[in-house]
Amino acid sequence: MVFYYTKVFNYGKLKLYSFVKNIFLKSYFVQYRPFFIFLLKFFLTYGVLMFVYQLYLNSFDAEKFEADSFTELVATQTNGVLHLFGQDTSIAPHESQPSVKLFLNGKFIARVVEGCNAMSVMILFVAFVVAFKGKTKQTIVFVLAGILIIHILNILRIALLAIALYHYPEYEHILHGVVFPLFIYGVVFGLWVLWVQKFSLHAKAS
Repeated sequence: MVFYYTKVFNYGKLKLYSFVKNIFLKSYFVQYRPFFIFLLKFFLTYGVLMFVYQLYLNSFDAEKFEADSFTELVATQTNGVLHLFGQDTSIAPHESQPSVKLFLNGKFIARVVEGCNAMSVMILFVAFVVAFKGKTKQTIVFVLAGILIIHILNILRIALLAIALYHYPEYEHILHGVVFPLFIYGVVFGLWVLWVQKFSLHAKAS
């Protein structure tokens, strides 16, 4: 008999625990539902875009040291900007890796690799804007404008970095690894803030 009552008590305690747990989780989800939706949309958008981008990269033969077309475009446009700055520059395909070599005054200054084209930064930017809901037309316009801004500033970043490395090669680590990445990510953060405060549905609701 004691065993029976103990069993019933434990069963009732388990049911009560499950009930309280379900109520708590449900209220927790309801309270933070917008945040969970944001995370879901962000990671879904980011994952899909990165998958498509990887398919694009896979269409180029890395074993033959073939750089992707967008990276080559970035290198070409950087070379053009440096010419506008009055610099004697040239570019050439790298012989032993999928990248483009950048020369300044006949000196090999830098490699323009896939990671330099800012595509991953653009994808990150787009995923955030799409996740932080806005009107469809405004979202499309803001995304396209943001991508263009990031692209132009990235070209300027590489051009200025090349000049800086030519004159101050001893500061390569801080220039390439700290100063200029902070610049481009700072711009992206500023665009995110602008989107949230001025154009998203959250801004209109506020």
